[in-house]
Amino acid sequence: MSAACSRTREWRPGRPVDLPATTGTLARGGGDPSHRRAGEAALWRATRTPDGPALLHVRVVAPLGLVHAEAWGPGASWVLDGVPELLGDADPGYDDFRPRPEHPLLVDAWRRRPGLRTPRTRAVLEALAWAGLEQVVTGKESRRSMRLLLRRYGEPAPGAPAAPGGPAAGMLVPPAPRDWARVPSWEWLRAGVERRRSAVVLRAAGVAGRLEATLGLDHAAADRALRSLPGVGRWTSAEVRQRAHGDPDAFSFDDYHVAKDVSWALTGEVLDDDGCAEVIACYTGHRYRVQRLLEVAGARRPRRAPRMTLPTHTPAATGGRS
Repeated sequence: MSAACSRTREWRPGRPVDLPATTGTLARGGGDPSHRRAGEAALWRATRTPDGPALLHVRVVAPLGLVHAEAWGPGASWVLDGVPELLGDADPGYDDFRPRPEHPLLVDAWRRRPGLRTPRTRAVLEALAWAGLEQVVTGKESRRSMRLLLRRYGEPAPGAPAAPGGPAAGMLVPPAPRDWARVPSWEWLRAGVERRRSAVVLRAAGVAGRLEATLGLDHAAADRALRSLPGVGRWTSAEVRQRAHGDPDAFSFDDYHVAKDVSWALTGEVLDDDGCAEVIACYTGHRYRVQRLLEVAGARRPRRAPRMTLPTHTPAATGGRS
């Protein structure tokens, strides 16, 4: 199929679709060249598929209960086939989730966001590469690194909308495995990525086929397979499964903020990972769902200290996040 041509599909989900809340974790910051929001009801996404690069435009027509999608590039059919999963249709057990009355902030968040689901992009290397860059450092630092590498080694999104003057102008498809492999050491350093983190991305690119095969595993087996890769711990695995696999239980343990914020929202106390794990054990199967609902609701513990800058080379600064 010519990159200039497009394919379309319409999907009636039969349920509310909260596009910003469901897909909001896919973009790494507002300057992510692979994602672009167009109001509350539309999203542009440039991604790499087994069939090649693709540009996807998704628009939710809420009053009609309709999702309209259009895609360009060799991977157009693949991304269109995945639109329901991207918008959470593969989210297991959503209808079984019930927040407990002793957690009123969660009850309120769940009531206000009936269309929030866990997305499933089916793009494992893409999710792991960005999560690898986010290890140890602050979000601001990792987003800068991502933008620099994407602009240098990504490729222009296909289709007329990505042409100059189009609504997706300047959007970029993440690098292919072979492109990650050719990034020289000085380009990693120029992007602010030390050897520890670049090694995670390069190892992942070297076994991209194995990574994509984890989509056929159950969530526990996918976690084990991802964590068998050196440099991928429970935090990185969770970040990947939240996005690529649609795992509603993939809680972000070892994050500097998440356990503290979630425990404060549920109990009024700021607890570490172990303490938070005890509190959310009653939500096993839905622990990431709890995390995401509270994030979207803005339920964060009070910040009394100045914003900290995490040192780039010290894993202990983030609880050894990997």
